[in-house]
Amino acid sequence: MVALVNIEISIVLFVALLQCSFLSTFAFQQQHQNAFLRTRTTTSDNKGECIVMAVGSMDDNEFNIVSKEKETLQVEVEGQGESRRRKLLHNSLSFFLASSATTLSPLVSNAESTAGYIPDMVGGLKKPKAVGGLTKKIRKVGDIMDELQRDLMQERWDLVEKYPEQLRSYVPVFTTYTDSAFPTESPTDWGLRVALRYEVGRFFASLERLKQASSRRALDEAYLAYSDASLHFDRYLHVGGLYTYYDATITNENFFKDVSPDSLVHSNPATDPALVRDLVVLIKGPDMGKTGIVIGMYSDGSNNCVVKLDRYMGFREIRVVPNLWAAKRLG
Repeated sequence: MVALVNIEISIVLFVALLQCSFLSTFAFQQQHQNAFLRTRTTTSDNKGECIVMAVGSMDDNEFNIVSKEKETLQVEVEGQGESRRRKLLHNSLSFFLASSATTLSPLVSNAESTAGYIPDMVGGLKKPKAVGGLTKKIRKVGDIMDELQRDLMQERWDLVEKYPEQLRSYVPVFTTYTDSAFPTESPTDWGLRVALRYEVGRFFASLERLKQASSRRALDEAYLAYSDASLHFDRYLHVGGLYTYYDATITNENFFKDVSPDSLVHSNPATDPALVRDLVVLIKGPDMGKTGIVIGMYSDGSNNCVVKLDRYMGFREIRVVPNLWAAKRLG
């Protein structure tokens, strides 16, 4: 808002300068005629008006203020030729600048007073909570999880074993963000702190399971532990408001009502189910049409799998879906 006001002031001043130069030159070319100068500026909300008038004879020997009533200034012109034009321009523009500053100062001060605020949930403004660079550090964990996924699927056990300790070093970051972003004792902040601490606890518990599975070289257990860790980290991002976008779409199935089923090219999940590391497309549910990769399969009889969606705006969301919803992509 401050930048917009500054641009408006610059434009008005430039136009006023051109008007002053043109009118003063025209006036002094006419002997024994009145010199007239009028500049006007109107703020963005149509409040405040500045009018400067200079009236005098070419034969006057002095340049004095004759009268000043509210926003009208009458002057007598002094000097000859070019010097008179310069003085008229100088005095008129000086008065214009002073009046404009007085008129626009409330807008500037108002813009400065609201700088750095964000809209709240009741139509007002609020100061964002100061969490420093914690958000960037937490989002960086997502990149580490991508690297862990790559090494795990390549069965680089010597590298996989090092990730749990690396990720555990982020415990103070998670704790500080939770307490800083939601510091009050209001029911909302208290409930969010409880939810975030739960997700952090499950996240690091899953990493411990991953560490134990990697020491035994148990690939399926390691996949499941990594899937749970990814799921709880994604939930932490959602609950903590760390996603940089908001998708208001309830379900994508409505977009495919008038589309041929053949538009999604995939295998039959009933006869050729997707497994871990398979690239899939979701063929049912609210995320229908989205693509990703299977990172885990539950063996508890739920017939669900964990899908890591393809990157969108810097994030890869995690979905737990029925096996029949995740079909292998073809082609």
